[in-house]
Amino acid sequence: MSAPRWIGLILIAVAVCLLFLWTVAFAHDKNHPITPQQKSWFDSLKSGKGPCCADADGSVLQDNDWESKDGHYRVFIDGQWMDVPDDAVLKQPNMYGPTMVWGYKVWNSVNGGMRFEVRCFLPGMMT
Repeated sequence: MSAPRWIGLILIAVAVCLLFLWTVAFAHDKNHPITPQQKSWFDSLKSGKGPCCADADGSVLQDNDWESKDGHYRVFIDGQWMDVPDDAVLKQPNMYGPTMVWGYKVWNSVNGGMRFEVRCFLPGMMT
């Protein structure tokens, strides 16, 4: 295969990955509107792994998609349970309500695919 064809295939693969990441970034609960105060609060959230970004970057988790096990949190994402790093857990009270997770996809050189990394995790309000 010639070099220009390879470059074209690489560009298509990058575009597909970016499209996938774009859809993940906007996966939060659109039926749960936020107030201006909550928007400001979301924008200020940071974990030990860095800024969480904003409400639109996080995903709302259903109750059966997260758990606390052995003093640590786990989330069910991409068809598998994964441990939430302790430094990704937000310690402040949840001003929004539902449990949320913020993350990003990284290339997994071991199996050649993408894997989800948790940047921030906000447990839901325990009422």
